Amino acid sequence: MSDIELFEQDLDECSLIEGAVALTCLIFPETDKHWIMLTLDSMFDELEQALVHEQNEKQKFEAFIRHFYHEWTFHGDSDEFFNSKNTRIDSVIKRRKGIPVSLGALLLYFGQRLGFPLEGVTFPSQFIVKVCWHNEPALYVNPFNGEYVSKGILRAWLIGHDGPLATLKPKDLSASDNPTTLGRWLAVIKSALLREDNFTQALKCTDIALSFVPDDPYEIRDRGFIYQQLDCHQMAADDFQYFIDNCPEDPSSEILKLQVNALNDNHVTIH
Repeated sequence: MSDIELFEQDLDECSLIEGAVALTCLIFPETDKHWIMLTLDSMFDELEQALVHEQNEKQKFEAFIRHFYHEWTFHGDSDEFFNSKNTRIDSVIKRRKGIPVSLGALLLYFGQRLGFPLEGVTFPSQFIVKVCWHNEPALYVNPFNGEYVSKGILRAWLIGHDGPLATLKPKDLSASDNPTTLGRWLAVIKSALLREDNFTQALKCTDIALSFVPDDPYEIRDRGFIYQQLDCHQMAADDFQYFIDNCPEDPSSEILKLQVNALNDNHVTIH
């Protein structure tokens, strides 16, 4: 069984952070998984000691948030948001900065181990953490800075993301399973790597995504773009043609037809 198949098989049985570590190891083989897990355990021990005197659950949770963002100084990377280091759990732990999904995964890992009623939500504009106290309305935390966000702010985010007619629906705030969250995370990693012209590792992201949905024409189109950058012209042309055949009404199909013609013209047959 391949590493990717093992990764898929274990997704529903592991925590989000464990899935993220496995994903990081697939894309970045140099990742030291042992170091990550040892460090997380050590940090959790420190956290337990810091909160040992807190008796009230809500006060304990507030103390946890303060420790995460002020004592440990985790924060969102506003300067280099799209840096691929912000998507890697090992780098986020070392640098103490990341993006909502990587910071949120850490927040969930520690918070759930402490017994807090936390869930991850893949909100359309970014990952958020839901706090579900018994018999109380849910609260929402922005992992980027540790601040609570109201439904009014969430509506504003949604409008900014989907346009002025967007409305907040219950499904936008429902808990996400690991495959959904990691699928979104994978797309963010791939986008960051493409921005950095790291096409070899971006191709790994595409291979993982296609192992979940083998016939996704948009993922195949993206793979074609990566192949094109790697000078694999025939493979790029084949992927672009697949997209054209399956999404003829998509505006990008007309542009890709020109790309296919150019790639086929460049293809040299070796006899």
